[in-house]
Amino acid sequence: MQKILSYKTFWFAAALILSISTDFPAIGLVIGIAIALIFGNPLKSVTGKISKKLLQTSVILLGFGMQIGVILKVGFASIGITFTSILITMIAGLLLGRFFQIERNLSILLTSGTAICGGSAIAAMAPAINATQGQTAVAMAVVFLLNALGLIIFPPLGHLLGMDEASFGLWSAIAIHDTSSVVGAAAQYGPIAAGIAITVKLTRALWIFPLAFGAAKLNKSETKPPFQWFLIGFLLAGLITTLVPAGKDIWTSLSTVGKHLMTGTLFLVGAGLTLEELKKVGVRSLLVSVILWIIITLVSLGAISMGIWYISPEILQ
Repeated sequence: MQKILSYKTFWFAAALILSISTDFPAIGLVIGIAIALIFGNPLKSVTGKISKKLLQTSVILLGFGMQIGVILKVGFASIGITFTSILITMIAGLLLGRFFQIERNLSILLTSGTAICGGSAIAAMAPAINATQGQTAVAMAVVFLLNALGLIIFPPLGHLLGMDEASFGLWSAIAIHDTSSVVGAAAQYGPIAAGIAITVKLTRALWIFPLAFGAAKLNKSETKPPFQWFLIGFLLAGLITTLVPAGKDIWTSLSTVGKHLMTGTLFLVGAGLTLEELKKVGVRSLLVSVILWIIITLVSLGAISMGIWYISPEILQ
């Protein structure tokens, strides 16, 4: 038994290293899913924590590829967009949950994960609304599944629709669930898409604090949503890059490392989609989440196509 575990661990580690070495985020995700479905996840108890830390580290390092002025301009430009998209998603999600007779807490978790930042939003909202472990597990499984799908299908869809990089970056930041897949999809599309996507996505993620805090108050929960300190690290990285231009080569190298670590993060996300996790996905929960995802995908695409939601690529200069 121990030899089998060691054998699986070896291949798991080898696949992780291979994923980090590639420049294509989707490959990391696909390798992770393949390993999980073929061998299972021998490090299941720790991969969730590792992927979270790896994601935070990679986001901070990606900050070295941007100027602080650009980060702030994109962030402020997207506040109204992210608020509107979250409001639309929350209303639609809760109505869908009621229509399909999904448990209230599960409906809130599925909707929050779609509206804000995937698994991070679910993790923050679960204690705030006193959700059960089972409800949290189902919501995580559904959102992670769709999040993985988003990374794979969004770049080809963007090219098929003839979207420019700025439009695609904004679209992916609004419509894809989790930060890792947003960055992965946008990075495949181009540097302008990636620059806009990561900042808009982090702005979108900030809305979890007022939402979780309000939910905790309504449910009389003592839990307070944890502050995501890596967001401060992202801003500091951009500030350092701006204040110390002489270190440009170093900052570029750190940003490149961040891109590779993001691919490693996506491998771990894929490795979490084991058969055991997929079995947790209920038909109604999946149906509600898919319909909700289609709604926000089409609404955001329409708003961007009509110029209602717009961020100029010149903002990155």
